[in-house]
Amino acid sequence: MMRILQIIPGTANFYCGSCIRDTALARGLKTFGHDVVIAPMYLPLYSDEQEIDVNHTIFFGGINVYLQQKSNIFHTTPRWFDRWFDAEWLLKASAKKADMTKASELGEMTVSMLKGEEGRQAKELKRLLAWLKEQEPFDVALLSNGMLLGLAGPIKTALNIPIACTLQGEDAFLDALLEPYRTEVWRLLSSQARNVDALIPVSHYYAEVLQKKLHLASHPCFTVQNGITLDGYGELESPPAVPVLGYLARMCKMKGLDTLVEAFIRLKQNPEFQSLTLKIAGSKTNADEPFVRDLENRLRERQLLDQVSFHPNLTRDAKIQFLKSLSVFSVPATYGESFGLYVLEAMAAGVPVVQPRHGGFPEILERTNGGVLFAADQMDSYVAALANVLSDPQAARRMGEQGRKAVYENFSLERMTRDILRVFERIRSSHSAHQTGGE
Repeated sequence: MMRILQIIPGTANFYCGSCIRDTALARGLKTFGHDVVIAPMYLPLYSDEQEIDVNHTIFFGGINVYLQQKSNIFHTTPRWFDRWFDAEWLLKASAKKADMTKASELGEMTVSMLKGEEGRQAKELKRLLAWLKEQEPFDVALLSNGMLLGLAGPIKTALNIPIACTLQGEDAFLDALLEPYRTEVWRLLSSQARNVDALIPVSHYYAEVLQKKLHLASHPCFTVQNGITLDGYGELESPPAVPVLGYLARMCKMKGLDTLVEAFIRLKQNPEFQSLTLKIAGSKTNADEPFVRDLENRLRERQLLDQVSFHPNLTRDAKIQFLKSLSVFSVPATYGESFGLYVLEAMAAGVPVVQPRHGGFPEILERTNGGVLFAADQMDSYVAALANVLSDPQAARRMGEQGRKAVYENFSLERMTRDILRVFERIRSSHSAHQTGGE
């Protein structure tokens, strides 16, 4: 049995593929008999599944991180004072203000966090390290994503344990930062990544991307493709009698929701798809409200709003029922997704997917045959791909069945957990050999 530390950023109230993946992994590790301790970062953890056993102390509380970034006064405030800003209700309220920081401020804060002990949140780091030293010894630590790499060196020094870091979707956020922060962040990531014993990208595509960006071609890197919890999906059900196009992701431009809406509008111009409806689910923050309102206005102008429904922040059971109500699923993300957990979720429900030919999507579809790809950034290609699937329900059914079978065989939580444990055993062995050799 291993005692495993997982450090996971929370999102408080919102659907987040990375959070769902990380908390599911914690449950998987426990199922295999390991002792898992989760240390949440920034905000309370959100999981759309059953309750998870989490240390309720939140480290690097989002409000305190922001205040310490903006003013030296908060570098010396006592813990009893800081604790007020780490209150769960206050952090959840702040999470709804996803647009409260400017891009330049996000850049400054990201740089600071990656500097670790030299950053402006050093007080928060000391508190985390003090807490970790009070716990029973850990055998290995896992950082949820590369933006936590500033913690790797200090934790390794304090605990003398091997550390792994999952790589999942950092590039889209980091490449959106303003200069000079963007360049500085990538430089710091490359430097701090050398403090971990293994990098674990979630797809082969993303392994190649990050190894090039971080200049770490020779660093230990083990791809572990995502898996999902399959409990609750039940038997394969018949597709809806009336065609339904569906979406499940954050309701924002980066995920291509406006592209999907435009494709729906074009499909509705074809008499063959007059009965087609569109169902949109996923998280929606205050920052997304204007974007969603613009989409609603566009649909209203085309007299199609009554044929579109919005379903924000679904529970897991509601999410599964939502997916089962679809004929075709699509999230036409505008950037190269490192993986796309929602694709697995749709396939597990037996729904064929239509995705852009970039990022991790070709890798998933190659292993599942559960959907089709279209030429990214080409609307005609997208509409044609959707039309082809919608116009042949029998072929779509077969595609959905193939995808579901492949997910159950190759993308389960159990398979992902076994692969992660192999990485842990490998770095523990290397760490022990290094310790013995150094004596």
